[in-house]
Amino acid sequence: MRDRETIREYVTGSLWVLPGFSAVLALVGGFVLSRIRVDPESPLAFQGTADDARTLLSNVAGTVVTVIALVLGLTVVALQLSSTQFSPRLLRSFLRDRPTQVVLGTFVATFAYSAAGLFTVGLYDGERTEDFPRLAVTGAIALLFASLAMVVYFADHLAHSIQVDVIGRRVERNTLAVVNGRLGGVEDATAGPPGWAVPLLAPRSGYIQSAHPELLAPLAGRHGVHIRLRVGVGDHVVSGTALAWMWTPARDRPAPDPADVQRAVARAVRIGLERTEGHDAALGVRQLVDMACKALSPAVNDPYTAIQAIDHLSVIFCALAGRPLGDDVAVGPTGRGVVVVPGRRFGDYLATTCGLIRRYGCAEPTVALALLGLLHDCAGVVADDPTRWAAIGEQADLILADATRETAQPADLAPVAAAAADLQRRVAGHRSATSP
Repeated sequence: MRDRETIREYVTGSLWVLPGFSAVLALVGGFVLSRIRVDPESPLAFQGTADDARTLLSNVAGTVVTVIALVLGLTVVALQLSSTQFSPRLLRSFLRDRPTQVVLGTFVATFAYSAAGLFTVGLYDGERTEDFPRLAVTGAIALLFASLAMVVYFADHLAHSIQVDVIGRRVERNTLAVVNGRLGGVEDATAGPPGWAVPLLAPRSGYIQSAHPELLAPLAGRHGVHIRLRVGVGDHVVSGTALAWMWTPARDRPAPDPADVQRAVARAVRIGLERTEGHDAALGVRQLVDMACKALSPAVNDPYTAIQAIDHLSVIFCALAGRPLGDDVAVGPTGRGVVVVPGRRFGDYLATTCGLIRRYGCAEPTVALALLGLLHDCAGVVADDPTRWAAIGEQADLILADATRETAQPADLAPVAAAAADLQRRVAGHRSATSP
């Protein structure tokens, strides 16, 4: 499972895989078409001589190489703009952009098809004048028109892909897929390792990209041991430090060989160079928070972009508010042995998001209002959990306190104070309704 995830992440995040596959497919298609003989008078057959076909294929190959260079240059400009204007953590989203990969794949396929076609019509004038694959040459013309359409499409797609709302929507959609598909856990905090716990060392340095406690549950159940990762998905580990702990319910109980368990943990936990969004909902939240903080920096000074990022964060947090969050726990098949992967609680997500944006944008009342709007949205869908309501109330107090300290005009502060007071009334009403 982990190997499949690694391959999928690499394939979807690489600009060369789909174009390379397209080139191979174009060569295979050209080989097949070159073996099909059609009547020269057929409307599908190229109506020209071998010299005309040679000139056509040469011009198509040369033109497409120029277009490929142009497209790559525009792609680099878009990557640089997104990195400097919004967040460097958005680069992975652009690399995973399927339309860009399809456009590059079409151009590479056209070049490979046309260049290989020169070997079927001859490289010099006068060769194979009467006998050449006319249908295959017609295929090069079809690919040329497809490439022309892709140029127009790519210009439109690139112009839209660097817009703030489009970027935010892409991050929101990817994060919601993780929240609704993979995220969950046990809210109650589990006990930490006892004094006799054995550390299991990390085999390499990097970020935890995914963890599968269900793969370790059979081993834990077979030996009756507890296995707990020290950090969760999205966190960084250093080679040679503790990645997890293993312990038996009692100090005097026999334990399996730590080396065997360490190898099993290394197979169940994927560590990579960068964070990936497949299992890490906090990465999408971090990307939108980075967009907001970058927009609020003195070099940019664009509060509305920060508000747009908060609007997308509101959608994500409303989804988080209705789901169980916490540690990912797997129990052995026989009921013996437990494997725990630490996870973030709702309050952790909320404190990170509101805290960073609040500290950067506390002097702008519209940003404070947007953050309070996010909390209002969460209050409308949050589960009946006192800790989550307390986290909402705590963040509302902090937002109001920072806005009061940094806002000079009372008239500017009044809407913020009113929104915070309304939210606190909802929190207090829930506390009184649930108190015994």
